[in-house]
Amino acid sequence: MLDLGGGELEFLTNHARVLLCIAHDPGARLRDIAASLGITDRSVYGIVTDLAAAGYVVKHRDGRRSLYQIQAHLPLPEPASKEPAIGEVLALLMGNRARQPRSESRPT
Repeated sequence: MLDLGGGELEFLTNHARVLLCIAHDPGARLRDIAASLGITDRSVYGIVTDLAAAGYVVKHRDGRRSLYQIQAHLPLPEPASKEPAIGEVLALLMGNRARQPRSESRPT
């Protein structure tokens, strides 16, 4: 968030922020996501439900826990000439080269 001297500006929606949390830890509990983002458990539940209904997240049960799988190949729901896939945007925002195949990583 940017402090604009009286208000805050957020560049990412809560949906995007929850998606980033799931990308970072697919086994994260909803209450942990909520605490890390400063929003309610109920809000996170609604957001995950929205993301699942839109097909961007698939929920798998593992005993009492839920694991979330992001459908990284799906395009963003943005009107654009070339729609990047969710996975491309997440990789950019996470700055995580570990998710790239080794053949594509740059030598250090």
